[in-house]
Amino acid sequence: MRRHKLTTRVWHWLNAIALVVLFMSGLNISNAHRHLYWGDYGFDPGDAWLSVIRFPAWATIPQRYDLAEARDWHNLSAWVFALALLLWWVASLANRHFRSDIAVERREWSPKAWIGVIKAYVTRSKEESDSYNALQKIAYAVVLGVLLPLMIFTGLSISPGFEPAAPWLVDLLGGRQSARSLHFVSAWAIFGFFVIHIAMVLVSGPVRQIGAMITGGKRGETNP
Repeated sequence: MRRHKLTTRVWHWLNAIALVVLFMSGLNISNAHRHLYWGDYGFDPGDAWLSVIRFPAWATIPQRYDLAEARDWHNLSAWVFALALLLWWVASLANRHFRSDIAVERREWSPKAWIGVIKAYVTRSKEESDSYNALQKIAYAVVLGVLLPLMIFTGLSISPGFEPAAPWLVDLLGGRQSARSLHFVSAWAIFGFFVIHIAMVLVSGPVRQIGAMITGGKRGETNP
């Protein structure tokens, strides 16, 4: 039996590409106004709760300051990202992938379970298994159920073309500038998860792990 279903593999790589383009084009957009606010309005840097650095050209799409082109890349990849996430949720609920592999059980929310996982990693006593441990399940649940949907809803809220159609969403998020701040914070939270995920893949065997995400792998191999 395959360790990763075809729907999971296709979504994984499509989502990875979309997120990279979203993040790098988002850095270019951030360079247009590097100050974040709460509420409905914000223009004066003195009222900002956070001012971020100007990101270098090599980290942005395009690799020069071009707000119009960056927005085009951002909007295109956002639709790919949102539709792929929706299809993944439909497929994962239909084939029970979420319920059997990712859904967190009540006992896995306990600090005792987390300490056990950490000890297993530190002592390298983790058994070969195709199932996710408690910390992995919680991390994936937060990313898939909170951060990724939050990215979509806050992105829609700060889109000038969408805001008039659903002003209630902007109000729910505390205002357009609050939505922009939440969008920025959730983007960097996902980036942090991405870095940790890559590090775990490198530690647990990159050739085997990446190969499994391409071919499906076999049941019984350890998840990063």
